[in-house]
Amino acid sequence: MSTEQTLVRYLTPYPAVAVICYVALVAICASVTWAALADVYDRYGALSAATDMLDQIEGRKKPPGRADALGANAPVGSPFLEGQSITVAGAALQQRVTGAVSKSGGNVLSTQIDLNSSQAKNGIISLIVSCEVEQPALQQVLYDLEAGMPFLFVDQLEVQAPQATGREAGLMRVLMTVSGQWQGKP
Repeated sequence: MSTEQTLVRYLTPYPAVAVICYVALVAICASVTWAALADVYDRYGALSAATDMLDQIEGRKKPPGRADALGANAPVGSPFLEGQSITVAGAALQQRVTGAVSKSGGNVLSTQIDLNSSQAKNGIISLIVSCEVEQPALQQVLYDLEAGMPFLFVDQLEVQAPQATGREAGLMRVLMTVSGQWQGKP
């Protein structure tokens, strides 16, 4: 007896069993198709997330919703200090640091660019800054300097607590050394 004859012999007297087998077979096919489509969708989502992360790492795309401490998008540009000469690059560093302090509501008291150190011969420019900022604004200044472009590093940081007397009692004195890499040749 062939398989077809066996099926016909068992399913002919019971048509409900044939319908149940047919519905079960269609349901199994539908669930397998659904599982395959869900797997493709999950893989597409993982690929999209990996592509976005790669774009962020390579700097081609800003992360969604990422903003610096002052609420603006992080600046885009060269990771190196720009300028035709090391003195121009030092002036750009000074402008960047004083801009960050001013944005946070602080006052720059003095700056000194160190162009004669051994690091300056390697293209690393250091700036010593003395400023006054409020305590909550200090974190914003540091974040703005180290998270933005060009890449800057706070090498030294000294903070003096505000005096209890005086009209500007809430300002802290901050002395910091900030450095950045100049790409040109000294």
